[in-house]
Amino acid sequence: MKFYRKMKLKTIFKYLPILFILASCTDLEEVFLDEELGSDSATPEASLAAAYNRMVVDVFVDHAHLWGMQEYSTDEALLPTRGSDWGDGGRYRAIQEFSWGADNPLVSGNWSSLTNGITRSITAIETISNNTENSNQAMYLAEAKALWYLYTYYTLDLYGQAPYREPNGNADEVKAVYSTYIDTLITGMEEVIPDLAALGENSTYDGRFTKEAAYGFLAEMYMNRAVFKDRYNSTSDFDFQEASVNDAGKSDLDMVIEYTSMLISSSKFSLEEYYFDNFGIDNTEGSELIFVAPQNVDDGSVTGQNDFVYMPMERSQHASESGVRGTNATCTTPEYYATWDDNQDDPRYEQKYQYDDGTWFYNNQEQNMAESTLDEVPGTGLPWFHFNRGFQVGQQYGPTYDSSNAFVRETIDGVTYIAVTALKTDKNSHTLEFTPELDFSSGTILPQDMVHQGVRIFKFEFDPIDGSNGSSRVDIPIFRLGYMYTLRAEAYFRNGETALALNDINVLRTSRTRTQPEEEGGELSGQAIQQSDLTETRLYNEISYENYWEMKRRPQMIRFGTFDSAYTGKEETEPFRRVYPIPQDVIDVSGDIFEQNTGY
Repeated sequence: MKFYRKMKLKTIFKYLPILFILASCTDLEEVFLDEELGSDSATPEASLAAAYNRMVVDVFVDHAHLWGMQEYSTDEALLPTRGSDWGDGGRYRAIQEFSWGADNPLVSGNWSSLTNGITRSITAIETISNNTENSNQAMYLAEAKALWYLYTYYTLDLYGQAPYREPNGNADEVKAVYSTYIDTLITGMEEVIPDLAALGENSTYDGRFTKEAAYGFLAEMYMNRAVFKDRYNSTSDFDFQEASVNDAGKSDLDMVIEYTSMLISSSKFSLEEYYFDNFGIDNTEGSELIFVAPQNVDDGSVTGQNDFVYMPMERSQHASESGVRGTNATCTTPEYYATWDDNQDDPRYEQKYQYDDGTWFYNNQEQNMAESTLDEVPGTGLPWFHFNRGFQVGQQYGPTYDSSNAFVRETIDGVTYIAVTALKTDKNSHTLEFTPELDFSSGTILPQDMVHQGVRIFKFEFDPIDGSNGSSRVDIPIFRLGYMYTLRAEAYFRNGETALALNDINVLRTSRTRTQPEEEGGELSGQAIQQSDLTETRLYNEISYENYWEMKRRPQMIRFGTFDSAYTGKEETEPFRRVYPIPQDVIDVSGDIFEQNTGY
């Protein structure tokens, strides 16, 4: 049973002296905000649930939060202004163009959410610490601390600084910690592991911090530790071989290998044969998922979000007659799409949808679909079109509306068909052809007659539940087994153990299968590569083949020294852009706690 189903979250404001949490406030007075968790004596369960809840309110599920900061700044994703749409004061263009400032709403909004997660976690630690009679006290306290470290880690990753207050200490004594604090986070995580439950024990599941989630988190921290400790290295020559924090004789890379191996060798996890099952509506208990932001909540306490597929879908692409659609925004860059040129047979590149009776639906060709073939959107009786997954390029096809806002139908020999025809954009009736090219006239702005441009990525399954564009039951992976393989492969490669790195890459390549229509050759399995092929550039690409669209690209680009380079939407940039500025409102209200980052 899901943790969130057991706990009804109460979110009544309580004023507690932690400042700078809402950096987006309109005034510049100090802001004191925290969660009142039920009553003056909040329960450990409620306080812990509130700390977890920050993950699924926005941090890990909203494109304008962690995802946007980690993806829109890279070659994997951008959100251009399309004609008159998605201008929004230039907030998204600034992330892609590296022209962001301390007043950018994404910069301030993400800071607010992450630091509120820190505050909720500290509150949970205090509440749990003061409830000594709770039989689960040690486990709950370990989870609360793990969440504190998690929110702090991503704050440091993005901003180079984070707020710190000692739990149960003087609430006025807030200070800033810096990137080198990663060593304290690593030590803290290693210390709480004995008190965390193993996955599946004591009612835990992949939406809670378990020992396995801790191993995944530690592997990620150790892989990025060298960057944290040398942010502005002008040559990107980071010391990945530095001695580890607590294990004498082992390097950071050794620890990455150790923690990832614990997960890879575990009988609890296995690679999904069909890659896109990791990102489907029914991924709740996926075999790869180690730690997720859970959205399979049906009691109303959490509202799931469709952002990671709603954003790239065009408005004229409709999954059902309930009005659900895309919004024609996010795409990938020509440079990133080109990295797949010799790898489009890889099962991670695309997957078409097959209904139970064997009928295939195509985004990329005209066809008539028998209405009886289609699934129904739960609770509505309406037909459900499951769009292709992965990279969408070229002319797009789908059902269209008639004058009564119903799908166009035709009855032939007593069988009712819904026509799947070539789509047009919702703005200018241009044919809906997703092109790799992006013809920018000014910055990352597409003219009105070119709003269709850009290859789209439908990695996550679109969920038409409740007739809402914003709802989703897809659990968002934070740490999954495929990612662990790429971390270990990179660590092996940097350690000079190329054969072992190749083995991990080939396990990922050959474990996946793409199901296809018989006329396209039926099932297609991934193919191994040779050791001579595994150059640093090939490894770099292979890591992204596994992890694209999952909030991993920015740290990867920084580690490999490509983040500062010019690519679509940006010129070559200085190393100070490897971190974002502290929001200006935070600087204004925090006194001397924070200093603005270098270059801002």
